[in-house]
Amino acid sequence: MKKVLVPLAPGFEEIEAVTIIDVLRRAGVEVTVAGTEPGVLRGSRGIMVEPDTTLDTVDAGSFDAIALPGGLPGTITLREDPRVLEAVRRHHASGKLTAAICAAPTVLAAAGLAEGTRLTAHPSVQGELAAGGATISAERVCTDDRIVTSQGPGTSMEFAFELVARLCGPDKVAELNVGILARV
Repeated sequence: MKKVLVPLAPGFEEIEAVTIIDVLRRAGVEVTVAGTEPGVLRGSRGIMVEPDTTLDTVDAGSFDAIALPGGLPGTITLREDPRVLEAVRRHHASGKLTAAICAAPTVLAAAGLAEGTRLTAHPSVQGELAAGGATISAERVCTDDRIVTSQGPGTSMEFAFELVARLCGPDKVAELNVGILARV
């Protein structure tokens, strides 16, 4: 069974976080939602989510992928958290899948992964990524080797399905979509 870590900080984008978690779990992926702090976290639109655990209790190296939801101020918290940055660096260095949506590709940049990489992100942070040496793609979901990025809440389903495809294969995407009915 594939395993994915979803770090969550207060101010996360609810559509992105829940879509990633839901679609991956439907695909049979073991998803661990790890909060930057203990307890229930409030998203950017006031929706409360209780993570499975905290970042302090997980071994990020034991996961097949890390998927970072965006949202503000959640992305800023993730990007300033040394635990997240170290996990992203180590994870990527070990050849595993690293994914980020909306403003969260800035976390990848803060971890030193943007330079020379083709990324997409929310338009509000694309300039920051370009200044950090990334090549900005207009694609809704962009894959560059082991990094998958996406633009925002409206691309969440496509992003989640790309993660399923990368982790479980295209047949699992087709199987899942029989019930979900997304445009993939």
